[in-house]
Amino acid sequence: MAATVSWGSCLFVHLLIFGWYVFTLWANCTVISTERHPGAKTYGGRWKYLTFINLVMHTVFFGLCVFIDIVHLVLSAKALRGGLPSLLVKLRDITFTVLAFPVGTFVFSSFWSIYAYDRELVYPKFLDDIIPVWLNHALHTIIVPLLFVQMYIQNHQYVSKVKGVLGLAIFALLYLSWVLWVHHVSDIWVYPIMAKLSPVGLVLFFGAAALTMAPLYLLGEKISRKIWGNAGPQKKKKK
Repeated sequence: MAATVSWGSCLFVHLLIFGWYVFTLWANCTVISTERHPGAKTYGGRWKYLTFINLVMHTVFFGLCVFIDIVHLVLSAKALRGGLPSLLVKLRDITFTVLAFPVGTFVFSSFWSIYAYDRELVYPKFLDDIIPVWLNHALHTIIVPLLFVQMYIQNHQYVSKVKGVLGLAIFALLYLSWVLWVHHVSDIWVYPIMAKLSPVGLVLFFGAAALTMAPLYLLGEKISRKIWGNAGPQKKKKK
């Protein structure tokens, strides 16, 4: 069972991770210019890629973590009882458990699984001349170790499985609707693999992708309980 890390130590770690994500987001938007990246200048821009949405989500999440750490360090213990900070902690936990962890691990697992099978279906070779290798790994690989760091240094309260899976399902449905809308408006598919599938294949692909996220949510809850046990954060004592 992990020991609770002090708020000061959490702030230091969160500042490092938040700084990394801000730098990665900046690099993604500047190093990969719309003139060089064929997909970035089409309808929807970068926002049609789940990888970019995930990057923005993680940047905002760790920015929230930094803000909460600062609030806890500045406010007195009396001021922390039941007010705004507890609402922020609840927002942090929901964002991490329902979205950041399952979506982040999905981006990692789906990208590298398809890449290993046939990279042209998800990341054509010409992108190597546009996206630096380090940035590719920042977008698709390093996200998972950073999620585990967050899971280890802070305990997150999970909502009921029904609410958690439902929230994740709504996100998946919204993104799939966005992908279909982009295709409807611009007649392009977000990912090359979609252009090679029949209508039935697309339904199966979308269904499999959506259903994959639910086990990832449950996996996050299982790992969290393995690290922290069943006690809530309020039962932990700081070093």
